[in-house]
Amino acid sequence: MNFSAKVWLTLGSGGMFLAVAAGAFGAHILKKILSPDLMAIYETAVHYHVYHALGLLVIGSLTLWLPSATLLRWSGGLMVLGLLLFSGSLYALSLSGVRWLGAVTPLGGIALLAAWFTLAVAVIKAG
Repeated sequence: MNFSAKVWLTLGSGGMFLAVAAGAFGAHILKKILSPDLMAIYETAVHYHVYHALGLLVIGSLTLWLPSATLLRWSGGLMVLGLLLFSGSLYALSLSGVRWLGAVTPLGGIALLAAWFTLAVAVIKAG
């Protein structure tokens, strides 16, 4: 297995571990503590966390098959950045109630969009 595949597969599986833990924490602990609107924000963070940890697993798998390693590295890096900014800001907002943290969320969304676009270009270029 190549180094790049190991990196993305490790980040993806670690991300999934954390997403499941965050989901369980939300369902069993936070649901009793957070207001419904903050709980909805937390749940959005968990959902996007899951989707993009799975995306990292896809990128890791594709690095074994596609020759476009540079674009896949960009896609993975953007996906990690997006996951941290998007889900991270929503986790922080829901747990702290500090609303200005929501201003960071769109930056994460842009990084996630760029990650998926870059992944699509990598696949198209692979022929």
